[in-house]
Amino acid sequence: MIRKSFFLSALLLALVAMTAWQSAKASGVAAAGEEEELDPIHHSVDGNYLDFSPIGKVELPRIFIISSAEGGLSVDFFLTSTAAVERGGYKASWDATHEGGEDAAAHGDDGAETIAEPLGGYYEAHLAPPGGGHVLVDMSITRHLLFAWIGMLIVWLLFTRVAKMYKAGIGRETAPRGLLQNMLETLILVVRDDIARPAIGAKTDRYLPFLLTAFFFILTCNLLGLVPFGATATSNLMVTAVLATFTFVITQVGGTKDYWMHILWPPGVPTFVKPILIPVEILGIFTKPFALAIRLFANMTAGHLVILSLIGLIFSFTNLFGSGAGYGVAPVSVAFALFIYLLELLVSFIQAYVFTMLSALFIGMAVEEHDHGHHAELSPTH
Repeated sequence: MIRKSFFLSALLLALVAMTAWQSAKASGVAAAGEEEELDPIHHSVDGNYLDFSPIGKVELPRIFIISSAEGGLSVDFFLTSTAAVERGGYKASWDATHEGGEDAAAHGDDGAETIAEPLGGYYEAHLAPPGGGHVLVDMSITRHLLFAWIGMLIVWLLFTRVAKMYKAGIGRETAPRGLLQNMLETLILVVRDDIARPAIGAKTDRYLPFLLTAFFFILTCNLLGLVPFGATATSNLMVTAVLATFTFVITQVGGTKDYWMHILWPPGVPTFVKPILIPVEILGIFTKPFALAIRLFANMTAGHLVILSLIGLIFSFTNLFGSGAGYGVAPVSVAFALFIYLLELLVSFIQAYVFTMLSALFIGMAVEEHDHGHHAELSPTH
C-alpha cells in the first residue's frame, strides 16, 4: 500500500513538473529565441483564469462595479477578460515588468508604435472601463475563489451523506459503516476530544460546529492545492483573513464578563500598571486573529514555492550549462520536489489542526468563567 502511494505521488509530481515546464513555454514567459524561465511566484498567486497548460488556459468571468465619470454606479458582467476588452470596450494595460508586459508595445515597419495583446493574455492585464470611469469594486471570479467554492461543495456533500447515515442510526445506534464514515468520524473525534473539549470544556458543544467546519474546509482546500492543475485557496491571504475574522467575532461575542474585565481592568494588578497593561491587552485582541491568518497563508504558500523553485532548477541549469545539464539535474530536482510534496501533504493536515486548535484556545479563554479569589490573595492591598 505504501509502495503504491509512493509511486502515485511520484507520478503526480512528474505530471506537475511536466505541466510547469510546458506552462513556461506556452504562457509566453520567454519569446522565441529567448531563454526559458519558470516564475514560481507567478504560478502560485491568484489569477482570473484556470491554468491547464500545456492544454491551455480557461478565462473566468469578470464582474465589475463601475463608478462612471458622472458619479453613477453600474455593474458590468463578462464571461471572460477577452470579452470585456473586445466587446465591452475595456482598456487593458500591463505592467512592463509583468509576464509578457514588454510585448504590449510593438513597432511596425514605419517605426510607429502599435498596441498588441501580450503573450500573457487579457486576463493578465489591468482592465479599466471606457468613458473615463473607474472600477469601484472588482468582484471577478478568481481561481482561488473557485477552488474555495469547490472545497465548500466537497465538505457539504461529504457531511450531508454522513449526516443522513447518522440520522438513520448508522454510527449512532450501530457501529460506523464504510470507509467514508469511519474516516470522517475519526477526524471528528480528534477535533472534539483532542482540540475542543480540552480548550473549551463544558461549552464545547456550542462552538464545535464552527471548529469542525473550519477544520474540514481548511483541510479540503489544502489538499485541493496538491492536485495537478489545482489551486490552494488557503494560500490566499483574503481567504485566511476571513477564516480568522470568524474566530475573532465568535471569540469577542462569546466573551464573558470576566474576559472583558481582564482586558479592560486587569484584576490583581497595581493600579499604576493598568494604564500600561490595558493597551497591550486590547492590542492582543487583534494580534491573535492576525497571527492565525498569516500563519496559514505563509505555510501553504511556502511549500508550493519550494516545489516550484526545485523544479525551476531544471530551467536554470539548462540556461546556464545547456540541455544536458538540465536533463542531468532533473531527477535530483524531481526527487527533492517529491519529498517536499509529501511533506506538504503532512503540512495540509497539520495546518488545519493548528488553526482549529488555536481558534479553540482563543474561544476557550474568552468563554471561561474565572475565579478571582486568587487575585485577592495576590493583591498588594491585602
